[in-house]
Amino acid sequence: MTPTGLRGAVRRASDIYGRVLSGLLAISVLILVFPVTLQVVSRQTDLIPHYIWTEEMARFLLVYTVMIGAIVGQREGIHFIVDLWPELKGRARAFMDIVSGLFVLTFGAVFLWFGIEFVDFAWFRISELAELPLWLIHLPWPILGFSWLLFAGEKFVDDVRVLIHGETA
Repeated sequence: MTPTGLRGAVRRASDIYGRVLSGLLAISVLILVFPVTLQVVSRQTDLIPHYIWTEEMARFLLVYTVMIGAIVGQREGIHFIVDLWPELKGRARAFMDIVSGLFVLTFGAVFLWFGIEFVDFAWFRISELAELPLWLIHLPWPILGFSWLLFAGEKFVDDVRVLIHGETA
């Protein structure tokens, strides 16, 4: 496979992965409404008993929702944006994006590396209330790191190409 063909295949896989994550984000927000609603109704009324698992489930879902949202925000280019010089174009913009992209790639590598250790730490533990494996709550950290490396890496390659060859159509 040629480098151009490989790059295209990675882009297509990345695009599919991004769409799946966007769908999961919407689903996780919808699912999050259920345990939170149960908590509110059970605390404010006597209509249903107070389910203790809902608090832990809401926390788990909130972590997943935030992490998936951070990934989707990175993919769409709206998560790590500090536009100091919005009028920059072409190579100057690409250079500034490369500098900031290096920080994002570094954070992605840190999240991936220490996220794997975080999951390993929780591998044989269970949550107190729902008795779920705790590695499930720790899993979003390395996924976040991998995803940031993937999406920021794609942008980084594009910015390097613009820096070397100039503005592309």
